[in-house]
This record gives sequence, structure tokens and C-alpha cells, in this order.
Amino acid sequence: MNLAARHYTFLGLFVTVLFAMLLRIQGEVTVSPDTQKLYDFIDALPPGSVLLVSFDHEASSLPEIRPLALAVLRHAFARGHRIIGLALLSEGTGIGLRLLRRTAQEYDRTYGRDYVYLGFKPQYIAAILAMGESFEKTFPMDYLGHPLDSLPLMRGVHNYDDITAVISIADGSMTTHWIEYGRSRYGIDVVAAVTAAMVTTYDPYLTSGQLTALVGGLRGAAEYEQLIGRPGGGLRGMTAQTASHLYVILLILVGNIVYLRQRRGRNG
Repeated sequence: MNLAARHYTFLGLFVTVLFAMLLRIQGEVTVSPDTQKLYDFIDALPPGSVLLVSFDHEASSLPEIRPLALAVLRHAFARGHRIIGLALLSEGTGIGLRLLRRTAQEYDRTYGRDYVYLGFKPQYIAAILAMGESFEKTFPMDYLGHPLDSLPLMRGVHNYDDITAVISIADGSMTTHWIEYGRSRYGIDVVAAVTAAMVTTYDPYLTSGQLTALVGGLRGAAEYEQLIGRPGGGLRGMTAQTASHLYVILLILVGNIVYLRQRRGRNG
């Protein structure tokens, strides 16, 4: 393929995706059993349950992580649950706070009472184990500088015994540490929202019951958005992805037709 043809190919892809997004072409997605399981788990919790949400990811994975995180946080706040946020990877710290604040504002939730953000803690294995003994000793102050015992939500939360579940929003192996140290030692339920590339890594944990529920990738985000009735980046991303795939299929068909016609011409 010469340079000009390559340019036209990518230009055609751009136009196809642009039109699909502008026309807001959006079909329904079939909800997978794994996504349904995570939705049912959060939906069945008593209102007021305390969830520990750990933003265990880097900025490079935001196209997948952001829709996943927003969908899960929206569901949790809509059900009246309270959230304690933190990050075990430094890059997730600021991202986690922004996502939590944005979602809390949508549901008119108050900082300190309905949600708290602890911030970043290095040495993640030590942090996971330490929180199993005492949140206050592990995080004497929250990310905004408030003493932990001054926050109404944290007065009743001392360790994992006072937490309903851990939600690990991850793009790597961090969820494994929550399973191995949080669940195995302290018995806390662990659920995960991960990038598509990590789904197969956690399937064995899900099958064995060590991981309570799992949702993954842009497809998982779209499914979750459909379940909660809040279309967002997941469904928009699936629209762009579907349009791209159809465009590539069309190129393959056209390429084969051109090839066959040229071969017939040479043989004739």
C-alpha cells in the first residue's frame, strides 16, 4: 500500500467513527454473567454499607478504567452505600479523588459522612495488611489533611471487620494482592473492575471463589452502564469500536474483490 492509500484508509476510519459518534448510533449490549454478578452483589448490599474502593491503576489505562470506575461508583452511591477511597499506585491517587468527587456530586453526597478519600500509601502489601489491623494507624490523616477520627464515616470503621467489600479498580496485578492478603488473611470480599487484558489473569480466582465478582474492559463498562441505566464512556466506546470493526471488515471485502478481479484479468 502506498503512502497516499494509507492516508485515505486512516481518513476513512476517522470519518466512520466520527459519523457513528455524531449520529449517536447506540445499540444494546448483551450483559455477561460476570458483569451481572458484580451488579447483583452491590445491588443486594444493605443501604449504608461501607465499600473500600482502591484505585490500583496508572493514567495510561484511563480509556478503559474511567468508564468502569464511574459505572461502579454511580451504582454504589445510587444504592446509598458509603465509600472509602484510596490508591495503592501513586498515579491513581489524583485520578481516584476526581472520579470519587465527581460521582459524589452527582448524587449530592457529603465528604466525611458519605465518602472519604485516604490517598496514596506506598508498600502496598504492608498497607493492605496494616489496614486489616487499623485504618487510623495506617492513615492517621486523610488525603485532604483531616485527622481520620474527625470524619463521621471513619469513626465507625476501624479495620476490615467494618468493611463490606473491597473494590479493586486495576490495570495490573494489584487485585491479586487484595485477594492474597486482604481476603485470605482477613476474609474480606474482593470484587474487581479491570482492563480487558487482565480478565484472563483473574478468571481462575473468580472460578475458585477467591474473587467474588469481576467486570472487565470497555465491554464490561458498557454492560454495567446499561444495567444502571446511565449511558457513558463505555457505551460510547463500544459504538466507536463497532464502527471501526465494520469499517475494517468492509476494507477486507473490498480488498478481496479487487484482488479477485485483478487475478481474473491476468488469467483471462
